Amino acid sequence: MFNEIYSAYYNAVAAILKAASREPLTDQKIRNIVEEKAFEESILNILPALKDERWPLLNAKGESILVHDPEMPLTYLQKQWLMAISLDPRIQLFGESIINFPEVEPLFLPEDYRIIDQYSDGDAYESEEYRAVFRTILDAVNHKYPLDITHKNKKGNRIKTTIMPEYLEYSEKDDKFRLIGSGSRFYETLNIGRIIECKPCQSAFLPANEKRNFDRQGCVIFELADYRNALERALMHFAHFEKQAERIDDKKYRITVHYDKDDETELVIRILSFGPLIRVVEPGHFINLIRERLIQQKRCGNI
Repeated sequence: MFNEIYSAYYNAVAAILKAASREPLTDQKIRNIVEEKAFEESILNILPALKDERWPLLNAKGESILVHDPEMPLTYLQKQWLMAISLDPRIQLFGESIINFPEVEPLFLPEDYRIIDQYSDGDAYESEEYRAVFRTILDAVNHKYPLDITHKNKKGNRIKTTIMPEYLEYSEKDDKFRLIGSGSRFYETLNIGRIIECKPCQSAFLPANEKRNFDRQGCVIFELADYRNALERALMHFAHFEKQAERIDDKKYRITVHYDKDDETELVIRILSFGPLIRVVEPGHFINLIRERLIQQKRCGNI
């Protein structure tokens, strides 16, 4: 069964095998394909697995051992999984679902699982008003045009602003989507759930001269000991964060994770879940957060 994140591995290896059936591949060509089809850090696993023949798919010359190009038709189990995730209301934010296998029962239903360690006041994904705002923002991000937005601030006051959308961001902890943009004098991050009205800007819009407020951005660097599949679990755990990974030795990796300050507490909790397998090396601010969290747990008798 594929994984919604790591199916990229299968697509990357399939692309490598297709290319290798036409010409021998160098390490650099394999790197280029992996960077295009998967994640930046995926090369840490894919290239050694192919070169060491743990995945016996390429010969010593870098040629595919397959007679035909690989094909990956969906299995019945994969169709069941797709049907299951099509029931997630967040899928509908991106348009009407194209996942439809009438002969297949969903692998699981929404009532079959419960998400823990998540706030219960998530965005109203099933609201038609919310979906309309989300799709307008998504279109503006894709086609790069500014928006006039009316939203409520934390005090409940209505605020109007014009912003150039850059991307959408999802917080798993808060179960909310945020709009990240530029050009607004006061706002760079807006919770979509607080947006009342959203429409394309009709007037000439000149982005503000100020650069993005990087005070909202954080970065943590930690060393990871790769025991009990820790590297794979870490890449899964931090999949929705921007990150870089580099190998220090056979069993140790140095990983840099970039995050929004709103997600800082969530990131502390995720890092602590790896116990002694992770050691935060910088910055000092984040090390102090880890230390304070451990002290609080000790006082509560959790450690």
